[in-house]
Amino acid sequence: MLDGPTIDPKEILPQLLDFIRKRTAASGRHRLVIGLSGGLDSTTSAYLGVRALGRENLVGYIMPYTTSSAESTKDAVLVAGELGIEHGTVDITPMVDAYFRSFPDASKVRKGNFMARMRMAILYDRSEVQDALVLGTGNRTEALLGYTTLWGDMACAFTPLGSLYKTQVRQLAAPLGVPQKIIDKPPSADLWAGQTDEGELGLTYEEVDKLLYHMFDLEYDNKALKKAGFDSAFIKRVRNMVAANAFKRQMPDRPG
Repeated sequence: MLDGPTIDPKEILPQLLDFIRKRTAASGRHRLVIGLSGGLDSTTSAYLGVRALGRENLVGYIMPYTTSSAESTKDAVLVAGELGIEHGTVDITPMVDAYFRSFPDASKVRKGNFMARMRMAILYDRSEVQDALVLGTGNRTEALLGYTTLWGDMACAFTPLGSLYKTQVRQLAAPLGVPQKIIDKPPSADLWAGQTDEGELGLTYEEVDKLLYHMFDLEYDNKALKKAGFDSAFIKRVRNMVAANAFKRQMPDRPG
């Protein structure tokens, strides 16, 4: 069986903490705000933020919508309590519903993207109040596949998990102290009832991370990937996703 991407948490943790400290200091600020969803990425990022700067310098915001999982909100509160950080709740339902009253036939994807952008607008407003930077929570798998919302969850001052695949984030989480129930729960952006990342993508993070690792880290071409046992259709689908979403991974292009 082919190996997937792995990390040594003891080796990478000091690097990530140093990254957070340097990026924050370079801005002339010393505080961070973060959106707490109760999921693995935001929780792991929050634990890193506290390790790097202290609990007094991280403020978490829980931003549920009416269809958000009550369990997710409960987990977000659990994380804030475990870390001992200042936190608050902003219900985005009134502002989201006010907009979509004019577009009653909007799809779930449209509404989900709008929720993600509304949450980030709130975080940036709260960052001004707190004289803080917005701490990102995205990982490398999401960025490569484009499973992110431009100017939504992608927006941040910096993202310490940005060089880690989703499965590597899980490897880091346990030694960092993230509660096991959050490590074990199915990944979800919680944008509508019953939504999961893997269900929406139609693949598992374990299988796609293994493919992405061989594509980009080991630089296997398609022939080598097929020889290694990856399905041709899967290879083509993932390469197309990576290529189609390249615009999300760069600043807006311009001529000249």
